[in-house]
Amino acid sequence: MTEQHDDVFEHHGGFPKFTAAEETENFGPFVEQMRQLQDLAVSVAPPDDVFGEARALAQKLIDLLEPYQVPEGQQPAGRIISLPGRGSLLMLPWQVERFDEGGVRATGVFRRFHLGGNGAAHGGVLPLAFDDVFGMVVHASGRPISRTAFLHINYRAVTPLNTKLTVEGRLDRIEGRKSFVSARMTDESGKLIADCEALMVQLLPGQP
Repeated sequence: MTEQHDDVFEHHGGFPKFTAAEETENFGPFVEQMRQLQDLAVSVAPPDDVFGEARALAQKLIDLLEPYQVPEGQQPAGRIISLPGRGSLLMLPWQVERFDEGGVRATGVFRRFHLGGNGAAHGGVLPLAFDDVFGMVVHASGRPISRTAFLHINYRAVTPLNTKLTVEGRLDRIEGRKSFVSARMTDESGKLIADCEALMVQLLPGQP
């Protein structure tokens, strides 16, 4: 970012300024395995005793990891830019392909975990996808950290699972603390799946 952008970025309310984390040998594969478990958890129907075995294994994993909980901003999840979804299980496992003042582009798929019904992604995961992109658009544009004040989606077509999609977002205009942004989601043929517009508002001093 430019010196001017750095100066503006410092006016980020009371939001902590987190730093990126480096990708390690095992964390990325671990997150992908957890995503596979999420997919399986919502798609399998084994005998109940198999669920019992799975519970026991899950408890072992909980016992293994629980002692290593850390405060926000110290965990690698959500802080590794090179990983799909930045290594966060909350974020969609999409990969950022463009990140600059001209906009942000990310590609990926909605998985079985995101199923809403009849083979389509749940409509509620699209706002998450767009909102995540808008946060990156604001940052890539050198704007101060902002919160989402308004987000409107037009669902133009059924959102398929396991199909490569692209989201492209941009900053449309700035009015004081307000950043007006928009984005489009398309499939590989260019078909419009959804479009979205939002208002991102710069935090005031001390605002979380």
